[in-house]
Amino acid sequence: MRSAKLECVVLVTCGSRGEARRIAHRAVAARLAACVNIATAPVESVYRWKGAVETAREFLLIIKTTKPRLAVLEDLVHRFHSYDVPEFIVLSLAGGSRAYLQWLSESVSGASRKKPKRTATH
Repeated sequence: MRSAKLECVVLVTCGSRGEARRIAHRAVAARLAACVNIATAPVESVYRWKGAVETAREFLLIIKTTKPRLAVLEDLVHRFHSYDVPEFIVLSLAGGSRAYLQWLSESVSGASRKKPKRTATH
């Protein structure tokens, strides 16, 4: 395991599965994310909006990226998201598998040296 310096995870919730998929595909295609997991079973969100307590079914994106890509990724989320104020929460990583973190960094930079083995979950 190595410590993660640049790698991070971003959480974004979306109002529909289609919206979640569109944002995920755009982020990976643009090399703003190495991988995006979409929680296909909706989560129930309870939140305060415009003075009222609201409840909504949402789809959670778990986006693996690097800190240098965050500003452009956040811009992409805002451009293609239906919410006025989309969730965009960045979690720093304490560490991870050396090979995985290298793959993650290379995937967003486009500097991949070798093709990694495919794993069940990224």
